[in-house]
Amino acid sequence: MTNFPGARALRALSRRLTATRRAGLAALALALAAAFVAPGALPARAADPDAPATSPFARPSQTAADTQPAGNLEQTIPGFLQSPYGPPSFGAPYGTTHALGDWGGAQPWLQKHGVYVALALYEGISGNVSGGKTQSYTLAGQVGGTVDIDWQKLLGAGAWSNDLWLHMLAVNGNGQNLSRLFGDNGNQVQQIYGARGNVVAHLVWAYFEKSWFQHKVDLAVGWIPTGTFFNNSPWVCSFMNVWLCGNVTPTKYLTSGRDWPSGNIGSVLRLMPTRHFYVMGGLFAVSPHSYNGGISGWAWGQDNLGKLGTEVEIGWIPEFGPDKLVGHYKVGFLYDNSRYDDLYEGVNGRPWIVSGLPARRHSGQTSAWVMADQMLIRHGPGESNGLVLAGQYSYADGRTSQMNHHLVAALLDTGYLWGRPLDSVGINFQWANFSRSATLAQEAAAAYGLPFQGANFGTPYGIQGHESIYEAFYSAHLMTGVSLQPDFQYVNHVGGTTVFKDAVVLSTALNVLF
Repeated sequence: MTNFPGARALRALSRRLTATRRAGLAALALALAAAFVAPGALPARAADPDAPATSPFARPSQTAADTQPAGNLEQTIPGFLQSPYGPPSFGAPYGTTHALGDWGGAQPWLQKHGVYVALALYEGISGNVSGGKTQSYTLAGQVGGTVDIDWQKLLGAGAWSNDLWLHMLAVNGNGQNLSRLFGDNGNQVQQIYGARGNVVAHLVWAYFEKSWFQHKVDLAVGWIPTGTFFNNSPWVCSFMNVWLCGNVTPTKYLTSGRDWPSGNIGSVLRLMPTRHFYVMGGLFAVSPHSYNGGISGWAWGQDNLGKLGTEVEIGWIPEFGPDKLVGHYKVGFLYDNSRYDDLYEGVNGRPWIVSGLPARRHSGQTSAWVMADQMLIRHGPGESNGLVLAGQYSYADGRTSQMNHHLVAALLDTGYLWGRPLDSVGINFQWANFSRSATLAQEAAAAYGLPFQGANFGTPYGIQGHESIYEAFYSAHLMTGVSLQPDFQYVNHVGGTTVFKDAVVLSTALNVLF
């Protein structure tokens, strides 16, 4: 693999990372800044019939056609996502495109017998070159494997096994959370960090999926991350920031909406009478523990699983004009029938952090979201090959959620205009508001000299108001199954407070699907 296109850029990146370890943060800034111009030095590449497929374990977005740009976009695959127009935005199998080819003939043989296997590596380096509590940098990444079984092919059984699948995914994560190092306990600037536990193989999902009537009716049952199906969209994991990547904040920070890599016992039913419209609903067991399924994800029999979370989503996927400019428009709602503590009020109406009395309890927790994206100009076949304008708004009940409003605006495109149609580029802006209840509790703690209390977005360093994030990325397709993505983030009001100066974060991630 030493002579593949872009190998020189990878070797240069490796040397930069080594220099960073030796020279510290100053070298990190230079290395990451240089990585932003690396894609321009790569040879131009025409559309490849062997489409790029980057790591599914780095939270890629929706599958797409063979000529999709690199980054977190996959080729169209069999099974639950056979229609590239429908949700969810994240699914399996992924064993169709590999940097190492057909594994010496093993992949075609496995796929002929209904077994799809993929192994992936994601490694990134991130550093805040200014601002925050302190300047630091970290390495974070993971390896993972997915196995997807088409029972009709494997068993050669009757009609009952048509479109019947088993999907399993496990990952092993490593590294440190940079955001916590520079003083932001509620956000994560690294796409890959968090919630994997210190285990060899953390189970992300294991579920059966059955489709009827040419995928007009789909049912998934088993261990499922809710954000795999709900409050997600094709473009969100092109970006690194975790408030956006995966399903969107604040829903996934609610107990019943925990997202990848946290799974939930549950089921999802999707009705899609046409490829332009769907409605789906899910029912999930709510875990009151810090980790769903324990730190490994395999402990499904946790105690106190008596409460249920319900999610519903309706979506419209139109195509406009002769160029079939694709859009995704969706609205959804979550309700959890568990009881949760008020962040501020005690049973006597005064702040419980001061009175020492129990917090007021609320029956049920809610969240709602609206998401939209629209291709404005097409640059080739495929659902995302063009200039795409996107945005979303999410809400959570501020009495029990530390964050209650989240807005996002984004613009994405491919490298078509400069001769690299398999590359992708994007910018986004995020604004997050912390709830009045959370702010009042923090003001009461400050007034009485008491420590701040943490909630679902961590323990703050000061009184929270809002936090804004500006992000830009460029994902360069190096070869089939391999991409390199530099990323820039500017974090305004770190952790939602003004305690620390705004942070500038530079990152570079290598994504390989073997």
